[in-house]
Amino acid sequence: MTTYKQLFRSKKNKVFGGVCGGIGEFINIDPVIIRLIWLALFFMFGVGLLVYLFSWLIIPAEKIIPFTEPIKEEPKEEKTV
Repeated sequence: MTTYKQLFRSKKNKVFGGVCGGIGEFINIDPVIIRLIWLALFFMFGVGLLVYLFSWLIIPAEKIIPFTEPIKEEPKEEKTV
């Protein structure tokens, strides 16, 4: 069985919307590098903000499943008559 990685907006590496953190986790590089590239696109071409907002809209948020401890059942005492 093959498992596929999916692109999500990160909840852990989040600064604004989690887009750069999610891309960094997806391609296994530091999200700071993605943020610097995004910043360079913003200042050089002016499209960085529009692409970021578009990415924020289309990339789904990461689903975090809360950890719950298993319920421990206490032994029941049997009543003798």
